[in-house]
Amino acid sequence: MLELNSLIKTYDSFDFGPVGLTVGNEVLSVLGPSGSGKTTLLSLIAGIVDPDGGSISLNGERLDGRSLQERRTGLVFQDGALFPHMTARKNIGYAATDPDRVTDLASLLEITDVLDRRPPRLSGGEQQRVALARTLAADPDALLLDEPLSSLDAPIRRRLRGELHTLFKSLEIPVIYVTHDQRTATALGDRTAIFRDGTIEQVGSPMNVINRPATRFVARFTGNENLFEATVAKQNEDTALLRVGNGCLRSATTTAATGTTVTLCIHPSRVQVYAPGGGVNTHCRNTASGTIDQWLNEGDEYRVEITLDEVSITLTTTIRPPNFDQLDLEADSSVRVTIPPDAIHLIG
Repeated sequence: MLELNSLIKTYDSFDFGPVGLTVGNEVLSVLGPSGSGKTTLLSLIAGIVDPDGGSISLNGERLDGRSLQERRTGLVFQDGALFPHMTARKNIGYAATDPDRVTDLASLLEITDVLDRRPPRLSGGEQQRVALARTLAADPDALLLDEPLSSLDAPIRRRLRGELHTLFKSLEIPVIYVTHDQRTATALGDRTAIFRDGTIEQVGSPMNVINRPATRFVARFTGNENLFEATVAKQNEDTALLRVGNGCLRSATTTAATGTTVTLCIHPSRVQVYAPGGGVNTHCRNTASGTIDQWLNEGDEYRVEITLDEVSITLTTTIRPPNFDQLDLEADSSVRVTIPPDAIHLIG
């Protein structure tokens, strides 16, 4: 278990912490904008920089004052930091506890064909995978990863996500995985931590962070573009009536008192779109007609903006290509929209 207690590091123009965090035998994905403290977090744990306050413990032992080697925390940065005079095979085997691991890891990370090349002859993605294999071969007690898949082509990155998730789980050690890619964070992480200005804004399961953001910052950072001011108009046993725009929507019950102003949050993936005469989720209490304002083809999904007639707000939703083609949507097309009450999250 990795434990951070009130960890602080101060630079001339940036303050990190205080950060308190416990990471068990799991994968913690760390997300946040550039300059939010993600790399500083890894550097402090690995011992590259010393904290100005707080403590770090691994498996019950304090790491303060210990050298990089004594900490047994495997660290992989984006650039790999490989030995340029050694082949990929020798780089991986440099600290391997078992020579057989070199072949196994090379196969897993799809670098068997480049084992006899030196780093200058490797692509950026190949160098990253060799660096990851080298760190894993040393069997660290904790694994720290800073964007290890960032240089990979999208098809390879998608393919490796599932295999790396299985591998990381089998290690049974704390793994901290820093990334800018939300899909990678969701696929690999058992939990996700969102960093902002050197502190943790929210930590929880990936789906909880995405669908139940604690703040407006987390909501926007995780793709919750649908944020609206609303007022709690009425509550009963299982729903709350919210005044938003020129109308009302129902959400699941809230702890906010009647008359309270809140931020209403709806993730685009939870908005359901139907043709005007098509089958609508009749069990949904939030159904409205709307008009397509614009749409954008993003490859694996369409991002569509819809203005709701009854409520007079503009929602963003995502639609998979087969459904989009079936709906035959164009700008100014009329649609029906449903929003499940449990898809509406309120930020107080």
